[in-house]
Amino acid sequence: MSSGEALGSCCDVEAGLQELMSRGYQFVHQTDASGEVEAVVGVRVHDNVVDVVRLNAEDDAVATRLPGTEDNVFDPEKWLWRRSGDAAGVLTEVLALPDEDDDTAPAPAKGCWVPGRGGTSKWLAAR
Repeated sequence: MSSGEALGSCCDVEAGLQELMSRGYQFVHQTDASGEVEAVVGVRVHDNVVDVVRLNAEDDAVATRLPGTEDNVFDPEKWLWRRSGDAAGVLTEVLALPDEDDDTAPAPAKGCWVPGRGGTSKWLAAR
């Protein structure tokens, strides 16, 4: 059984997030002006793509794979793959995505913008 298949209930969201961290996702906790957490956002830049996972609640998650050339990973003009739904289901699908380099994709990204405190953004450089 793959790590993606191991997910399936709301109790496995934590395991899914831990697996994303082990695969190199960098996480930020997007907050509103008063400091309340609005979402947990994970970003991973690899090969020629950027993977973004946004968890608003256990029943509200979105994951997107974008070309590495997208300027705004939170409002992309183009995406290669996208899923939304409950967190366990979305994490299952993200973890099942292949990591292979796509020869048709543009040049590798050097990083991406992620939300920071108080509605600001910061650049997350790729390794």
